[in-house]
Amino acid sequence: MGLVKRSNTWWMSFMYQGQQVRRSTGTADKRVADAILGKVKVQIIEGRFFEKPEAQHRTLKELMDRYANEHAARRANHRRELTSIKNLKTFFGNPTLDQITPKLIVAYKNQRYTDGVKPATINRELATLKKAFNLARREWEWCTDNPVCRVSMEKENNTRVRWLTVEEEQRLLAVAAPWLRELVVFAIYTGMRMGEILALTWAGVDLFRRTVTVFRSKNGERRTIPVNSTVLDLLKGKYAARQGTIDIVFHSESLTPLDGSNIRRALTIALDIAKIQDLHFHDLRHTFATRMVQAGIDLYKVQRLLGHKSPIMTQRYAHHYPESLREGVDALEAGRSFSTNLAQVQVLSGEASLSH
Repeated sequence: MGLVKRSNTWWMSFMYQGQQVRRSTGTADKRVADAILGKVKVQIIEGRFFEKPEAQHRTLKELMDRYANEHAARRANHRRELTSIKNLKTFFGNPTLDQITPKLIVAYKNQRYTDGVKPATINRELATLKKAFNLARREWEWCTDNPVCRVSMEKENNTRVRWLTVEEEQRLLAVAAPWLRELVVFAIYTGMRMGEILALTWAGVDLFRRTVTVFRSKNGERRTIPVNSTVLDLLKGKYAARQGTIDIVFHSESLTPLDGSNIRRALTIALDIAKIQDLHFHDLRHTFATRMVQAGIDLYKVQRLLGHKSPIMTQRYAHHYPESLREGVDALEAGRSFSTNLAQVQVLSGEASLSH
């Protein structure tokens, strides 16, 4: 038997019925931890100790708080993750992990639909809960089951592809605040997600090679994007005006990180003034992809620039450039023309033979 300190908490480690048991004492005080361990020793000797699975005394609040501190904070979309955690806590309360069942998770989905939430949002929230349970099962040894794995995800409607026309872009940039104008231009010409843009640091900007690097994208992979002269000039201007040692590229006037909700609010106001309807910030990423395809860039390159793992996601833009298919159609016509000419030659040859 013994005590081991992890982070700021003392953990007990002892053998019970031939198996190693590790359990948190819940305290950072060594004397209190010793007393708790001593009590467990007495219970084992007297046969009054009954080991409960970790999931029976670990709570959802503990799970989500540890996930938020150790993992969500390092993700590019951490603000969205924190919102998901808040919604999960509000519905589930603070039960022990073994009390969170597939039936209860389905009830959560139904409640979110009642709240008017879209399937994509529900899936993101369930994904957060699923990732937290996976960590608790595989790394923290808090539970042996992930109940979210036994609940089906919702079917999403990903057919929306709204993009800015050049004329709409000009109207929007004319009325947008300077800081918002920079974000809009950067999003249109790089195709980066809002979370990726807000997480961009000068360590990910190479003005000499004319590239920006997303160190951790939505799918967890690194992606390097070449930038054009418009974005390069924007970055050079921001670097020249850089204050102090601040590392993030896009920040507020007070040198603090920009907030997604404030960006969406400012964009809504600018769109209203510019009389542009049904446009979200994420549609600027669609604008990037759509314009690339319309310019004749092949889908594989677009896929790489967007950071899509599968070409299926990129296929939604294929219809924007039907001219790319014309080569195949023309090939058929060329073959038919060759066959027709060949037949005409054969007929003429036959007529010449008869005349002789």
